[in-house]
Amino acid sequence: MRLLLKPAMLWGWVWILLSATIATASPGKKWNGVRNRLAKTEEKLYQGTVFDDQSIPLPGALVTVSGKNLTRNTNQKGYFELTASTGDTIIVTAMGFKPFKYVLNTEQQFAITLDIDNRTLPLAQSSVVQQIYNTVPKNLNISSTDAVYNADIMKSPVTSFRNAVTGRLAGLYTLQTSGLAGADGATLSLRGQSPVIIIDGVVTSLTTFDLEEIESVTVLKDALATAMLGARGSRGAIVVTTKKGSANKQQLSFSAQTAVQQPLTWSKPLNAYNYATLRNEALKNDGVPANSGLYYNQTALDAYRNNSDPINYPNVDYRRAITKNTAQFNRYTFSASGGNKSARYFVSMEHVNQGGFFTTVDSNTYNTNNNFKSYVIRSNVDLNITNKLSGGLYLLGRIQNTNEPGVSSGTIISNLLNTPANAYPLLNANNSFGGTQLFQNNLLAQTIGSGYRQRFFRDVLVNLYLKQDLSDLLKGLWMKGKVAYNSTLAEDINRSKSFAVFQQTGNAYAQFGTNGTQGNSNGIAYQGRMDYEEFSIGYDRSIDRHGINLLVLANRDNTTDANDAQALPYTIMGVSGRLAYNYDGKYMAEAAFGLNGSNRYPPAGNTKLGFFPAFGLGWNMEKESFMKPLSAISRLKLFATYGTNGWDNAGYFMYYPRYFDGPSPYFGTGAGTVTSVTEWTLANPNVTFEKVNKLNIGVSGAVLDNRLSFSVEYFNNKFYDLMMQRGDNSPLLGNVYPNENIGKIRYFGWEGQLSWQQTVNKLQYFVAINASTVNSKVLYFDEVRKPYPWMYQTGQPVDQRFGYLADGLFQSQAEVNSSATTAGYQAQPGDIKYRDLNRDGIIDQNDVTAIGTTKPLLYYGVSLGASFKGFDISALFQGVENRNVYLSGNSYWAFQNNGTGQAYEHNLNRWTPQNAANATYPRLSYGANINNDAPSSFWVRSGDYFRLKNVEIGYKLPTALVGKIGLSSLRVFANGYNLFTSSSSQLDGLSPESFAGGFPVLKLYNLGINVKF
Repeated sequence: MRLLLKPAMLWGWVWILLSATIATASPGKKWNGVRNRLAKTEEKLYQGTVFDDQSIPLPGALVTVSGKNLTRNTNQKGYFELTASTGDTIIVTAMGFKPFKYVLNTEQQFAITLDIDNRTLPLAQSSVVQQIYNTVPKNLNISSTDAVYNADIMKSPVTSFRNAVTGRLAGLYTLQTSGLAGADGATLSLRGQSPVIIIDGVVTSLTTFDLEEIESVTVLKDALATAMLGARGSRGAIVVTTKKGSANKQQLSFSAQTAVQQPLTWSKPLNAYNYATLRNEALKNDGVPANSGLYYNQTALDAYRNNSDPINYPNVDYRRAITKNTAQFNRYTFSASGGNKSARYFVSMEHVNQGGFFTTVDSNTYNTNNNFKSYVIRSNVDLNITNKLSGGLYLLGRIQNTNEPGVSSGTIISNLLNTPANAYPLLNANNSFGGTQLFQNNLLAQTIGSGYRQRFFRDVLVNLYLKQDLSDLLKGLWMKGKVAYNSTLAEDINRSKSFAVFQQTGNAYAQFGTNGTQGNSNGIAYQGRMDYEEFSIGYDRSIDRHGINLLVLANRDNTTDANDAQALPYTIMGVSGRLAYNYDGKYMAEAAFGLNGSNRYPPAGNTKLGFFPAFGLGWNMEKESFMKPLSAISRLKLFATYGTNGWDNAGYFMYYPRYFDGPSPYFGTGAGTVTSVTEWTLANPNVTFEKVNKLNIGVSGAVLDNRLSFSVEYFNNKFYDLMMQRGDNSPLLGNVYPNENIGKIRYFGWEGQLSWQQTVNKLQYFVAINASTVNSKVLYFDEVRKPYPWMYQTGQPVDQRFGYLADGLFQSQAEVNSSATTAGYQAQPGDIKYRDLNRDGIIDQNDVTAIGTTKPLLYYGVSLGASFKGFDISALFQGVENRNVYLSGNSYWAFQNNGTGQAYEHNLNRWTPQNAANATYPRLSYGANINNDAPSSFWVRSGDYFRLKNVEIGYKLPTALVGKIGLSSLRVFANGYNLFTSSSSQLDGLSPESFAGGFPVLKLYNLGINVKF
């Protein structure tokens, strides 16, 4: 601990020393009287500032005068005031720091720096809550938030923070459906909605950049937390705060990491013999004549089984032929931070090289693999320009380069699903690419012989602010101005080429396609920019036991659509504000609002701007006198919020009537001079904002000397005025109806967190659990009138899947004859049997109903870790319950694409008379089967899974050892990502996330070293 003293404070220490000497020398009544007279002073106003160990002002610290019922909380600048007597002892406490005692003396202005509590583990890394435009002391926060910090984010060897937060934040659900390099970011859902991404107070779409530069990722979940976003607050927000410099000596850090990537799972296609056997069976089931020429004869079957003629009867595992089992992932990061009272800086640079899985050949003079490379530089500088004026300049530059085969990675993955093992040999006897008239897209040729294509991303983000302290006018008053600019560009280079394939018959070769020359074109894929302006004024003051925090902000956000160069700019502007009050850190009240709108609404009327208010109350119960006997309770807070948020979903100037004409905008007579004019979708002049009323109630606390912490929250969010098209409308109008603000849905659920952390001698350990449930209900959906109640979406969960209720498989012709018939289809044994809900004897659209679970989605994360004498280990488990997936299409069904598609190992367990009792797949059909392929509960499977998401083990060498070579620290570590997954056997071995046939999610084994000097 350090105490920062001004010269005059020396007299205080003299007084303390004198008092101690008198007390020690003679405890008698005479000397006691002298001491008491010396100590007796009038009360004075003391002003202090509390800093953390990085010399950064510490808001929310609790200052208590020992022996008196007098407490204060530091404000946003770490400042506090109190009236006390010289000789009184104050105790300063803050979560994550050691308590500090200080005896008041004649020095009425002083500063205190707190030391980190070595017993504190990663569960409590900050005493403040980061919000959109400000921070709030954690003990005074009453909005619903959760945060993860850099130490945990860096444990995952990924390129996007979206993949690093999985399982770590209550209320946030992530789903990663692809592991393709450069396109592997998980989708985010916050209490059922897609949240806004905010970086250092500016809305942006960037999520892939240097993880080292991230200080924290905070989710804002309730109406109060996002009220100041106004028309963009209804879906919640994710606030990314980047690292800033501190007034300390320069520290340099370098990290190097290298990882091995492996796909979690691929689909398992049949070999040529099984494929041919099952296709013959499918043809027979469908009654295809034996002389149709579609059947494989016994000669072919024997050749496929024996691999005796790989040219005429190939048996190729195309996936193994064109992909590798592993690929490299390398990351290098360098950062520097430091500064003084006048200037502080944080600078980082990162390079990532993520290798791809496609096969390459040395004969190519260019790269045909699907690689991803990025270069990111971050520079954050904060300045004290004068005693009252401060400012900062935050810069982010990002370069990303992707490379892939000329036909594109997506095309190759798609063709893997559509190409059976006996389609063609990859290479003929003369090393030409194999193929047929039906299969001309040789997968090896696509991978190594189609040239290459590249995309270059360029992004620049500039964030500049100036802040003026106006305490000369009114203590605690300040104003701030900010501007930001974001430019994004993606340029494509296409060097692809066509290729020919050859079908070998004996010594003859039939050619299909041509060997084209390599192209050389480039173009802008998209280009966009954003400019942001903000002005705010605030007041932050503690007066006696009253704490007041006021913020009023006006801003404008102007964006040019990167995907549509002809679109007009999209502009949101307005004002917002926040007022927070606390009494003695015990009772908290807060109100916030957003008043804004966009240029997508009619200029006249009352829909141009929307007003979105929210308020909340909080109570720190541990401060009450009746709680003092309950010494085991360290913290206990009740809080509740309610408010309205909005969402701007007006569409592109949909209030204007629009007409489109033909390519020749002129009128006249004669051929080619008549122009047709078509009216577009009907205009909606009454379009307004979508809205949501959000209720959040919670309790949080800690017991047993802060070792056991807990938090429980309930939320209920009613969305209304949602944009949707009327279903009960008339086609007589002859035009398309517009979207209108008529929909209503509700999301509700629970979130809970429980953690234990303790230090036993030199062993520190922690366990933390978070779990969330999300349920939903359609309150109003303007549906087409339907004859039966089970057909309606209203009353069902949002996005509920509809289809037929499967009742097993027909086991005999007698069962077929005694069951309801399917409209337009003659069922056979082995087909899926459906329930006749309206009992009319016919399976048709009137029997369609909700399928799959209606239980709330449950997702959770379990973190645990320990450290001992330089060693540390941590692990993260996460999982999902009550999740359904729908298996269908080329990745699961046999013989798609009119019978020419792939078949898979799970298709072996199809229904046959011999396997009727154990079949899990209906009888085979050649191509589409309108009965078995119909949407039904038969294809709804459990998507639940439990995963070991992350494990890290590290060792930090002793400081005394590394100091001899001029280093301040050296840590070596190893971690893994997606190491183990347990999922339902109903998925037939498919990934619970990337089950639809895309590029598999990856498993990574990573080694790294971090050096600081």
